[in-house]
Amino acid sequence: MTTFRSLSAWRGLLPIALSMLACAAQAQSQPLTSSKVLTIVVSFPPGAGPDLVARAVGEKMAARLGQTVVVDNKPGAGGLVGAAAVARSTADGSTVLLTANTLATSPHVIPRSATTVDVLKDLAPVAQIATTPMLLVANPGAGIRTVQDLRAAVQRNPKPVYGSAGNGSPMHFAGAMLERSLGVDLVHVPYRGAAPVVTAALGGEVPLAFVALGGVAPHLKTGKLVAVGVAEKSRSRLLPDAPTLGESGIGGVEVNAWYGVFAPAGTPAAVVARWNEELMIALKQPDVRAKLDAAGIEPDVGTPEALAATMRADYERYGRIARDHKIVAE
Repeated sequence: MTTFRSLSAWRGLLPIALSMLACAAQAQSQPLTSSKVLTIVVSFPPGAGPDLVARAVGEKMAARLGQTVVVDNKPGAGGLVGAAAVARSTADGSTVLLTANTLATSPHVIPRSATTVDVLKDLAPVAQIATTPMLLVANPGAGIRTVQDLRAAVQRNPKPVYGSAGNGSPMHFAGAMLERSLGVDLVHVPYRGAAPVVTAALGGEVPLAFVALGGVAPHLKTGKLVAVGVAEKSRSRLLPDAPTLGESGIGGVEVNAWYGVFAPAGTPAAVVARWNEELMIALKQPDVRAKLDAAGIEPDVGTPEALAATMRADYERYGRIARDHKIVAE
């Protein structure tokens, strides 16, 4: 009888439990905003790291929320064209910006006439969503495999050559930091983007280059390029055997390369929090993590407050470096 009563009690609770599960499922798929379409503006061209992240995240969010998610590439002016477009959009959560730490460098090197966006006032931080290690790489023919080799090369040639993805790029800033640390003048060769500088390093056109891991990971595995050091505060999980330049004796070369999501200023805090939550859920999916790992991108979701602090600190730091080294964009 006791068993029968217990089963009867459970049968009575079953509809309630199913109802609760249904409500939970409905809450999970509740649209993020009243808009039928969510737009992720990417301030880089298709195929770039931020674009890859946007499309991977957008696909998961569309399936989970039941909303259409559009990735809109708006490159130009070091990422400020996309930033300005989002700053002018309606602050209801329907449009966000996915960009990189160029958002903190470009305002200091791009003429103000090129854009009117104030990156600190016109955008609301949502989440830092990923990091990508910045590396100093060398062509094997240069004979530079370690920081010690680099110091010896500087003694032989007081003005060593390095390549970057362009004047005013984060890679250019890394070169300026390296100059200051070594106490020498380097010959900077700017290229028009990440792919051209990688090609130049592979061909020996430049002996050294600052690049993001995603653009050179296959070449490091084959030995066509050598990782001299990581230009970050700590080693990367994706490249654990590569020491940082700092631990190898060259301090102060820390780029802090990140990808972040921003909404228009004035977006309600609850909407910002919901975007943060949905981004975190999408980036935790195993297939998304695997895809980003393969591209040299490490998911790393933080709070809006953490991104705001990082953005302001980087903005001020890169501003000082730009002024001290007279860095300007092409």
